[in-house]
Amino acid sequence: MNPVSAFRSLFGDCPLVAIIRGVTPEEAVEIGEAIFSAGIRIIEVPLNSPDPLASIERLARRFGAEALIGAGTVLDPLDVARVAEAGGRLIVSPNTSTAVIEATVAAGMVSSPGYFTPSEAFEAVHAGAHALKFFPAEAATPAVVKAQRAVLPAKVPLIVVGGIRPDNMRPWLEAGADGFGLGSGLYRPGQSSDEVAANARAYVEGVKGGRP
Repeated sequence: MNPVSAFRSLFGDCPLVAIIRGVTPEEAVEIGEAIFSAGIRIIEVPLNSPDPLASIERLARRFGAEALIGAGTVLDPLDVARVAEAGGRLIVSPNTSTAVIEATVAAGMVSSPGYFTPSEAFEAVHAGAHALKFFPAEAATPAVVKAQRAVLPAKVPLIVVGGIRPDNMRPWLEAGADGFGLGSGLYRPGQSSDEVAANARAYVEGVKGGRP
């Protein structure tokens, strides 16, 4: 299954993206297994983590086709090839960089750029983005997503990132969000795999209970 088809399948089953910023290669697999055990199948290692490509390589080797592993905070199109070489199949950015999006699409990987305004969203879609990361959600409300959803292509998933907790998902979903990216509420450096597994289970239950 190609990366885009894998994303659609795995995101359809569980619309959550685990963002494990700060993870080290030594703990990446253990943390990844904790997240996987809760039902989350998409894992992002931000490139401002310690030796992120090594973590991506270990996670990709461990999970293979069972999960979609990729990189976050990708700002340079040259990093797309490096992530691909490490086994990553997903590229996530905090911003709307058409150069990164186009490099990702050309590499056959999943592109999920960050955006905040409709102009940025349409720029990303026209460049080939497969999903849109609404970020930072702390600076907006579900009403903003509802207004944007009325004009954005329905086929492009809208993933809300920033300040998401298991108990505040419902308003975003009712507004038209398709899923969520989970950061420090899921994983913070120094947390044990048991803590991360418990956090992940809470988020999975939260998204199930929050669906309209």
